[in-house]
Amino acid sequence: MNLLRLYVMLIRASIRSRMQYKFNFWLSSLLATLVNVSEFLMVAVVLAKFGGIQGWSLYEVGYLYSVISLSRVVYRSLASDVHNLDRYLVSGDLDQLLIRPLPLLLALMSQNFRIMLGEALQGGGILLYCLYKLIGSGQMDWIAVPLTLWIVLTGAMILFSIGLATSTIGFWITKVDVLQTLTEDASRSAAQYPLTLYPKWLRSLFFTVIPVAFANYVPALYVLRHQYGLWVLFATTAVAVFCLTAALGFWRVGMSRYQSTGS
Repeated sequence: MNLLRLYVMLIRASIRSRMQYKFNFWLSSLLATLVNVSEFLMVAVVLAKFGGIQGWSLYEVGYLYSVISLSRVVYRSLASDVHNLDRYLVSGDLDQLLIRPLPLLLALMSQNFRIMLGEALQGGGILLYCLYKLIGSGQMDWIAVPLTLWIVLTGAMILFSIGLATSTIGFWITKVDVLQTLTEDASRSAAQYPLTLYPKWLRSLFFTVIPVAFANYVPALYVLRHQYGLWVLFATTAVAVFCLTAALGFWRVGMSRYQSTGS
């Protein structure tokens, strides 16, 4: 609990620092909202024209899109600099975090807290609209709302685990930005749409090595289409816990290989 309170204090300090430049914050939030909305609108126009894709309606695709987007918002807000670990390794700034009186990962997570207001508004707006349409049509009922919130949280755990494991590889090879493009950015972008669109080998990759399928697609099969049963959500939660445990274990191994720059 002491570590949690310390983490919250560091987050508050980071927020106060960012809010010193209010105009920059609000402008960047507005631009992020417009960019992300326009990205989805291009897909929505195509889906509206053809009435769906491989049996998935516009609102179902919007549900997948917004859930994975909100999961990313949670992950990148609470642990932004986990994604930027290689910068600390290259510059030697990781040594400064090592002398702090708290675990290295917690110190890293509290650095440069991001208020991703634009992305949160975009993802939340699309999710609310799709839920409204799907519940109104009778495809879903109101129990889907708390279930969706749970899926967002477990999805954030999975994305964080993937990001942490990828960054940890930096303890061996230092620069991992190209690898992160594959494991985090490309895989998350692919998971915004039904995985049935992709070839079998790629789907297998998203179910095993980079398990983004469990961040939204697998639980959505139950919430949207009532497939397989409620056990799917428990299985998804178990996968999230397993991924987090494995990533933390890998992190500890990586830390044991770290050699200080001497700065």
